[in-house]
Amino acid sequence: MKKFLLSVTITLFFCCLTFAQNTEKAEAILKHAVENLGGERYLQVKSQIGRGKYSILRDGALISFQTFVDVIVFPDKERTEFKFGGEKTVQTNVGDAGWIFDGAAQVINVQSKEQIDNYRRSLRTSLDNLLRGGWRKEGAKLQTAGKRQAGLGKRNDVVKLVFADGFAVEFEFSDEGLPVKSVYKRKNAEGEDVAEEDRYAQFVDIQGIKTPFIVDHFSNKQQTSRVNYESVEFNKTISDSIFAQPKSPKELKKDLKF
Repeated sequence: MKKFLLSVTITLFFCCLTFAQNTEKAEAILKHAVENLGGERYLQVKSQIGRGKYSILRDGALISFQTFVDVIVFPDKERTEFKFGGEKTVQTNVGDAGWIFDGAAQVINVQSKEQIDNYRRSLRTSLDNLLRGGWRKEGAKLQTAGKRQAGLGKRNDVVKLVFADGFAVEFEFSDEGLPVKSVYKRKNAEGEDVAEEDRYAQFVDIQGIKTPFIVDHFSNKQQTSRVNYESVEFNKTISDSIFAQPKSPKELKKDLKF
């Protein structure tokens, strides 16, 4: 019995040691990425305003595109305004709540549970949540997942976040320490797993902070959308009032001013 207990103790010790080493390696990959994106400047970003175009694709062809203004106050406030053909759509989230303005119908609705869940998932799979440590507050576990082929003679470092409810997302980083992609799965309406992937490209230095100006989204290996930023601003003062649900659609006619 004593030999059995000793064997179990030794096994647990080496398992804990391996896990600690794995976590330490993953933390080193994140540290390298943060340094390449701007170091302390990147970590101290409190708000972000992005402007550009959002394109929808199907079977490799452009279906439509909209201009957008995306306003984020970290860690979990976001308002995105889309414009297409003179009509505006506004989606706003604050933590576990949110509202949507449909410009075509001129109505403001509280977001459904599914819409809020989608937003919360987007936070979990975002680079900022990973690199600025938002996942730690949720008690997620960080580990390395080895290397992955990334073209001829290239392999990406992979780190994995596993949340308490079992949701997992993997992030790939190039040898230069730049984020390449995030990969995760979601359930569709039929309960089937759908592989989702965000790919990051065209990093631009803004105020000493590198940020991807192109984010391509793939679903089951088929590209479905592209976010193409035209400008990004950091740490501008943003009033909490823009995240509050307006009483009337008339309040949303004017463009945001900063």
